[in-house]
Amino acid sequence: MKQLETVGQEQIEPVRRRVALKAIKLGKRGILSLLVGALSVGLPLAGAPPELPATPAGKVLAGYLEAVNSGNKDKLEAFIKAHRPDRPDALDRMVDLRWNIGGLDVYSIESSEALNIQAVVRERGDNGRYDRMSVTVSDGDPAVITKVTLSLIPPPAGAPVPKRLTQGEAVAAWQAEIDKAASAGKFSGVWLWAKNGRAITSGARGKADREKGIDNTLDTRFRIGSMNKMFTAVATLQLVERGKLSLDDPIGKILPDYPNANVASKVKVRHLLSHTGGTGDIFGPEFEAHRLELKTLQDYVKLYGERDLQFEPGTKWEYSNYGFLLLGELIEKVSGKSYYDFVAENIYRVAGMTSSGSEPESAKVANRSKGYMRDQFQMVSNEPTLPWRGTSAGGGYTTAADLMKFADALMSNKLLKAETLAEATRPQFTTGAYGFGFQIGRPDEARTYGHGGGAPGMNAILRVYPESGQSVIVLCNLDSPSASRMGDWLHARMPLK
Repeated sequence: MKQLETVGQEQIEPVRRRVALKAIKLGKRGILSLLVGALSVGLPLAGAPPELPATPAGKVLAGYLEAVNSGNKDKLEAFIKAHRPDRPDALDRMVDLRWNIGGLDVYSIESSEALNIQAVVRERGDNGRYDRMSVTVSDGDPAVITKVTLSLIPPPAGAPVPKRLTQGEAVAAWQAEIDKAASAGKFSGVWLWAKNGRAITSGARGKADREKGIDNTLDTRFRIGSMNKMFTAVATLQLVERGKLSLDDPIGKILPDYPNANVASKVKVRHLLSHTGGTGDIFGPEFEAHRLELKTLQDYVKLYGERDLQFEPGTKWEYSNYGFLLLGELIEKVSGKSYYDFVAENIYRVAGMTSSGSEPESAKVANRSKGYMRDQFQMVSNEPTLPWRGTSAGGGYTTAADLMKFADALMSNKLLKAETLAEATRPQFTTGAYGFGFQIGRPDEARTYGHGGGAPGMNAILRVYPESGQSVIVLCNLDSPSASRMGDWLHARMPLK
């Protein structure tokens, strides 16, 4: 199992899907709780990094960090045998953590009890990122981990952060960082940083097909996972603008035969767009059992439609791929066209996106890259995890140039009216940092919106900086966070004017 990795807000869904699919594929259970938040953090202790307390929880955290930071298989297995014997996937998780961020160092201790400790840790990778790490252990000898969480947080007050660079400095430094990651096997894909519709810098590294020796280029089409949600949201909001839908329509008004009456009557369009509908996810044993049978949006509704609500709509934020599948169904019913045709005509064509789509995996798509995922110490094909085709929840493909055109079409109001886009790109709930189909940047930073995407063997991000007319696009045919890591690196250093 490959997951104990830091996640930024743009990585919530990729991590969740990757965990679910790989857990099934590898026959492993128990997904680690991964939280994302922007909570207050304590000040670091003065002088040298703080020493962890000699409590059971403190000792286990110290051993965990030592094993992860070593990257040594024997040390990792010894730690797991003593402190995670019930987790056969722990080696995958810890190896992945080491691979992705280079390790962790304690920055401050927030709370400490005998069986629980919470600390702020700094990632060793040169990205200026900090995480909150909490470890709870059993009362025994040796103490066994019962829960461990890792959540990305803003840099603590007074912590060193990357400085802003000039455009020229940022271009050179970013390319050097990408080259370093590519040389280490941690980057395979393309990047594009643009302003006012023109590329500031772009390029490609790695292989689109390792078996055939085909290089990635700027024409390579990459799978983009949940980035499709932006297209689904824009399509839905276009129908709202045209008076064909209302944000307050219950889904039962459009889908009168929906299998669960409670869901149909309570869940509104705005709930689906903002992940506040309580409609749940799709990834898990059922998805894996029927992965290649789910060929239409209706097939997903037949499989999951009888489920009841996980919570009352509007009371909670919880990422829901199924909610965006339902939006695709609504688009089809209201427009009288397939979801794919509607998006092609009303988004791709309007924006000038000529290399984007969601054709089935069985179709031959020119320049579509293969995906590669890490399985402990090996790189393997992601083909056994792929769905039949991309959906309104995610899974399509595109190029960096097409995403730049999409960003420009949003900023120039070719796709949505200014007031509609403003509503879609503001937070719609107290948690989640999410609008209507768009992830939103932190309130203490320059305003951004966009979306990340990913799954086993794919990772992608788009960040739009509307106040300066900039967009940053990174597409990879490797696991998360291969693309988001590079986007985060530039985000912390690029000029914002």
